[in-house]
Amino acid sequence: MSALSDPREAASFRFVRCGYADGVAELAYAFDDGPELIERIRFADAPALSEARRGAFDAALRLLHFVAGISYYKAGVPQRIVVDGDAPDADTAELLDTLYLHGLAEFAYRNGLDLRGRIAFPRDGAASAPAASLNLPRRTLVPIGGGKDSLVAIEAIKAVGGEATAVWVGNSPLIAHCAARTGLPTLNIGRELSPVLFDYNRMGAWNGHIPVTAVNSAILAVAAILYGFDSIAFANERSASAATLEYEGQEVNHQWSKGFDFECRLHDWLHRHVAADLDYFSLLRPFAELAVTRAFARLGGDYFDAFSSCNRNFRILGPKPADRWCGQCPKCHFVFLALAPFLPKPRLMGIFGRNLLDDESQRAGFDALMEYQDHKPFECVGEGAEARAAMYALSQRPEWREDALVARFADEILPQLDASELALEPWLDAADAHRIPSRLAGALDDIRGA
Repeated sequence: MSALSDPREAASFRFVRCGYADGVAELAYAFDDGPELIERIRFADAPALSEARRGAFDAALRLLHFVAGISYYKAGVPQRIVVDGDAPDADTAELLDTLYLHGLAEFAYRNGLDLRGRIAFPRDGAASAPAASLNLPRRTLVPIGGGKDSLVAIEAIKAVGGEATAVWVGNSPLIAHCAARTGLPTLNIGRELSPVLFDYNRMGAWNGHIPVTAVNSAILAVAAILYGFDSIAFANERSASAATLEYEGQEVNHQWSKGFDFECRLHDWLHRHVAADLDYFSLLRPFAELAVTRAFARLGGDYFDAFSSCNRNFRILGPKPADRWCGQCPKCHFVFLALAPFLPKPRLMGIFGRNLLDDESQRAGFDALMEYQDHKPFECVGEGAEARAAMYALSQRPEWREDALVARFADEILPQLDASELALEPWLDAADAHRIPSRLAGALDDIRGA
């Protein structure tokens, strides 16, 4: 093993090995023959793994090894990807090629890189036998992130009598508090990144956004087999499939691994390779962000003093806001704007502690949300047309129209738009495309308010 060196000069990125023992998965990687980067995933109170599930568990663990490697691969993006031992089959390699290309599109855009034609996982060409049904218990893992979306999904599952567990990866006290507030059983899974990655970052390695939802999805696939769940229900809305921008012929979507394309690919892969009765889907997929915020507003005050979508709460490094909302980031801007049509103004201001739409210093942030003289932020926010519809709705309401940014919208931006395309109602309709299993289909009616 050689000394630590700049991974950008490496010729290859290696998937060295993965293993599991006593509730801990260990995933090892390396650049060339450099030091190993070892990540550990800790599954709390892990039960003994039955022999009947061993093959499915091993397949899910191997996928996790490949998917989690994206956190380390991006430090150097070398020309070759090497798998020590057996290469993945063609089906798996295709999934990984697609994930790395589209999941790192924002990273590539921001760093001036072009990954097209560069990412190519080795493949052995041999197809594995189709996965069998494991008769997994009919219960659902619901990832919770502390924001409104997962809380809407959880309450919808509870409304139809579904058995569910709130699960999260990492050690966020805010998420733990939200999870406890749901009244569901909870599961907290630990993820320890290799400290060598931070050494590489200090050396100037490539850094930037990764598709963390894909990593968490792979972790939860392992968890579903280990603990016994037949479904993983994320809370990703249809707006997540919309690209942030297009760059040199490639769509760049900050939320690609929250989008429907990735959802379908992983759902199908799990059915073929892990368990025919393990469903992976998003319960909010038929809905736009505005429909989700309306559903959240209908929940009443149960979560208003606990939830937060402000991403500064979830940084690995760096300062966090003194309260749950920094009031300055795109997530704060969007959640405020999206909730405003559905909550009484005093209630909304009570959540945020201020009126973000009556603050001239916030102009650029709200302009970006509406894609006015800027592209949509690289954040998990709704489409520009949704933001414009929400702002238009506020401009028609006496209690909002005098606020600085709403008044500016009416005076400066609205005359440039087609008012017939600004209606709020179409954003509240549900689409048909989703992978929600029939036993949870009734939850859609709860989200609609039907």
